[in-house]
Amino acid sequence: MKPKCDDKLRAIAEATFALVEQTGLSGLTMASIAKAAGMATSTLYVYYPSKDALISELYQAAKTATAQRLMEGVSDAPTLRSSVRCMWNNMLRNRLDHYAEVVFQEQYYNSPWFTQGSRELVSKLFAGFFTLLEEGQRQEQLKAVPTPMLTGCLFGSVRETVNLIRSQAIAEDESALNMAFSLCWDGIKA
Repeated sequence: MKPKCDDKLRAIAEATFALVEQTGLSGLTMASIAKAAGMATSTLYVYYPSKDALISELYQAAKTATAQRLMEGVSDAPTLRSSVRCMWNNMLRNRLDHYAEVVFQEQYYNSPWFTQGSRELVSKLFAGFFTLLEEGQRQEQLKAVPTPMLTGCLFGSVRETVNLIRSQAIAEDESALNMAFSLCWDGIKA
């Protein structure tokens, strides 16, 4: 069997993310993905046997890349607050730079495709993130609330900050980002 072409795999991923951003996951078809990726539908089926297989594999790859981006530089931060700020900045950058990919992940998370296996993948990929939050709680630097609530506060802050930047309600500058993170930190610190 001929190896799969990385350029075509990338084109399929980018087309899928863009289409999900525009029309949502439920409206996605293999024909529309193939057309947007610049290939025949039959070629797309060589790469992925079904829509289910395609979106599940893309979710795993996108979530893996997101987890890696999220933790970049975090271990070098000298304090818990600076570690959380580094993660917050990384989440913000990831959402701004890979917006369609993030929209895809969120739609997948809220769909029937998100299974117990998906939860286990997220737990494994984000173990360092969860460990940092739990350590902050043990040190009594972060609120003693369930970890998913801390996670929701962080991701929600980033999501809304990006929405404000994308709608041009706030500038993407140091002052605005410092204010946004400060509001988030005040919400999670003990």
